Amino acid sequence: MAFRPRRWLADAVRGRAATHWAAIAASTDRMSNGRLRAIQADALGLRASLDRFLSRAQFRLEGLGRAMDVLNLPPGTDWRWRPSFLSDRITPAGIAAPGNGQHLGDEAAVWHDCPSQALILRQMPNRNAADLAPHGLQLETLGFGGSYLSVAINLPPDSLDNLTRSHIIRLDATLSVERPMSIYARLNIGHGPNTDELLRHLGDLVPGDVLTRAIEFDLHYLEINEKRLERMWLDLIFETPQMNSVRIRDLFFSRHLRADM
Repeated sequence: MAFRPRRWLADAVRGRAATHWAAIAASTDRMSNGRLRAIQADALGLRASLDRFLSRAQFRLEGLGRAMDVLNLPPGTDWRWRPSFLSDRITPAGIAAPGNGQHLGDEAAVWHDCPSQALILRQMPNRNAADLAPHGLQLETLGFGGSYLSVAINLPPDSLDNLTRSHIIRLDATLSVERPMSIYARLNIGHGPNTDELLRHLGDLVPGDVLTRAIEFDLHYLEINEKRLERMWLDLIFETPQMNSVRIRDLFFSRHLRADM
């Protein structure tokens, strides 16, 4: 095997870093509170990077990296994306009794009007061999007393790059429920002072079944200003969510141009 100086140096740096942090851990009793707080902040940043690496390494080694390719996406697909809360480990991994609009990670937020905030939203590992994403989201409602419940997913800025009314936004979704529930998906596009939306029925879910479905949002039906696009997000809307558990096993977004007629 050929000697590779850069790889050797990288291995040596990682080895020294591991020894360094082991020494720090052994000396915490002798540190001042100020020094502890400073090093704790460094350690938390390092742990976040290590968690991302471990999650992505597991994703590759378990063969889940095929997820971007196995979906039968339409010809001409020019953008694709899976939310990071499904592809990477996030911290914190869950929120209990969330307020209206509270975020989990950078991309997901729960919206509701339940007075008791009887909800739990958390990231869970996907264990099923058929799952294409390494993680899922689980939404638990514990005697929900409100009139609406949804989870909003912010799409990244590059989803708007060169977006036109000739595009179709596609969502490949995989979900399961503990009790019967109807779920809708609403795509929202903010342009200037206006927001346009398209609503699609994902399905009537029943316990014991895993729903896998692709739905499309044809932007031809929206009067969006292509020169003033600002943001795009999806709302998953849950009907009659009292005492239920919804597992979002995968959400995969893509876009393609409408076929010429």
